[in-house]
Amino acid sequence: MTASNKDYIKVLVRKDVSEDTIRDTKRILSSCSDLPETLGSPIVTEEEKRNIIDKLFPEDMRKFMMKVSLGGALDRIDEIFAEYAELCLERQGSIKAVVRYVTPLTESQQEDLKGFIKDKFSRRDVHIEYRKDTDIIGGFILNAGDYEYDKSYRTSLRLMKNSLRQKSAAMHENDQTDSVIRNTGDIISVLKSEVQDFDRKSGATETGFITRMGDGIAMVHGMNHVMYGELVEFETGVRGIVQNIETKSVGVVLLGSDKGLTEGSTVVRTCKRAGIGVSKALLGRVVDALGAPIDGLGDIRADEYFPIEREAPGVVERKSVSVPLQTGILAIDSMFPIGRGQRELIIGDRQTGKTSIAVDTIINQKGQDVICVYVAIGQKSSTVAKVVNQLKSCGAMEYTVVVSASASEPAPFQYIAPYSGTAIAEYFMSKGKDVLIVYDDLSKHAVAYRAMSLLLHRPPGREAYPGDVFYLHSRLLERSSRLDDEHGGGSLTALPIIETLAGDVSAYIPTNVISITDGQIYLESELFNAGIRPAVNVGLSVSRVGGAAQTKAMKKVSGTLRIDLAQFKEMEIFTQFSSELDPATAQMLSHGHMLTELLKQPLYHPIPHHEQVILLYAATKGYMKGVETKDVKAFRQKLMDYMRVYGPDIIKDIDEKKILDDELCGRLDSVLTAAKES
Repeated sequence: MTASNKDYIKVLVRKDVSEDTIRDTKRILSSCSDLPETLGSPIVTEEEKRNIIDKLFPEDMRKFMMKVSLGGALDRIDEIFAEYAELCLERQGSIKAVVRYVTPLTESQQEDLKGFIKDKFSRRDVHIEYRKDTDIIGGFILNAGDYEYDKSYRTSLRLMKNSLRQKSAAMHENDQTDSVIRNTGDIISVLKSEVQDFDRKSGATETGFITRMGDGIAMVHGMNHVMYGELVEFETGVRGIVQNIETKSVGVVLLGSDKGLTEGSTVVRTCKRAGIGVSKALLGRVVDALGAPIDGLGDIRADEYFPIEREAPGVVERKSVSVPLQTGILAIDSMFPIGRGQRELIIGDRQTGKTSIAVDTIINQKGQDVICVYVAIGQKSSTVAKVVNQLKSCGAMEYTVVVSASASEPAPFQYIAPYSGTAIAEYFMSKGKDVLIVYDDLSKHAVAYRAMSLLLHRPPGREAYPGDVFYLHSRLLERSSRLDDEHGGGSLTALPIIETLAGDVSAYIPTNVISITDGQIYLESELFNAGIRPAVNVGLSVSRVGGAAQTKAMKKVSGTLRIDLAQFKEMEIFTQFSSELDPATAQMLSHGHMLTELLKQPLYHPIPHHEQVILLYAATKGYMKGVETKDVKAFRQKLMDYMRVYGPDIIKDIDEKKILDDELCGRLDSVLTAAKES
């Protein structure tokens, strides 16, 4: 019921207008064809309209007709009368039902039907309208309230046809022999079961119908008990997700083609929240936003069904973040450590290496017992294919699931993709696994949500995004956590990616996600173009978990690294126009250049933990003093080759103990000294 209709209905309610009076009013309007036009004309004065209404209409209807004519709502008068009639029935404890039939019902059947509706809807009285409809072939269809009880032959035959088609396809797929007899026997058994289930297939369902259709959005009237986020099914078989709930209608986004759907098409509730089938068979596969495989490697058998929208674990279910999730990138693991269960944002302009950091992190989880989920949102299909090929070449696909909603897919698919990816990750977390999920990227996710929201007629706000866009990402990222042992002990670590425009981190979406996450790795275009890769800005990047997510060995060797780099950057700017430098300043600049060069790292070559510790120890303890900047790369390579030959026990102890005690430091010093002398 719209707001304007309510005002007119209030007048009818106050006057307690009867059905006979409304019937007389309709008759007067239909018999005088030019009457609605006269009453609705702005040329006719209010006094003239009042005189016409007083002469023609019953006394109870005069105030209502005056209000309708002055309000310009005469074209909606039938709609207003229909809503008033529904309201009267509800107030009387009555309900209206419509029965479509082929063979007329007997009197006893009509009485049984009336009793059934009374019991079902707890109403004192029932008004039943009977309509003959030969299109349903046989049986009947009952519509009462928002429910449709479909016992027609037409529906049963359609369901049987769909079921036979699915079983036939499955039979052909699973049949490895050419035995015609075997196939014939299978077909007969399937037909028998379908015929036996013919009457059982149809039943009571809560239904609605489309009132407006376009751009992948359907406005549906009815289904008053539908839930937000519930899956509904259209008569063509395509499904949709409920996103808007209004007084008399709901907004549904389609998860497929709208071909064959028009105003008036039927929509049925499934009473099931949107979800995705999950199992271990997903590992190594590429799937779409609905979990269907798109890599051409066959179907995926689902063991469980996880809803894509799920409440985040509560505080009491969580454990503090203390176990490191190493990226294999020296600049990040040393200065901005990521822990299992943390949410670390990767932010920067396009073409600054954001995806590369995420892919490196996935590659580095090989042998770490971590499941990885990579969600590509709004990316080109060729870009996703390159990532998948890179993961395959590094042997990382065996523990990775790729969820892709490419740029060519509709906005609803791009909207649900990160939620579907999180549902897959939560399945593995529920099994006690540590899981890493990458959202690439949430900027495109927000744009897809904005497009969908504007089509649903939600009011736009800042930068044309709807007001709930913060909640869009907060309810997604809050699901990342580390669970305590009582709840399985698994963890979900999130690496969301945000793309900025011209380095503007103060834009709406970047500031939203920065406030949700536990830190950010900021990649700068200027550093990237200067050849410093990864192009991590040390000043703007931060990890709010910090040393709690580092091993003791890494914590010891990286203690002053960030301060040293910050001082170097400041001093470099200060002295760039100086011709003479004192020895202390020259030494600081030389050390800074060496550290900057040391932190450079090629693509898809993550550095193991022991190598990171040894390199940083050598840099901070002066073993790389005097090495020219251009020679740092060669020096570190020779240094690690020497360590693998003469210090394998040191490497083993660092990997196993994760600490640098005095005894281990002494052994490391002796090997490093010998290495430098050689």
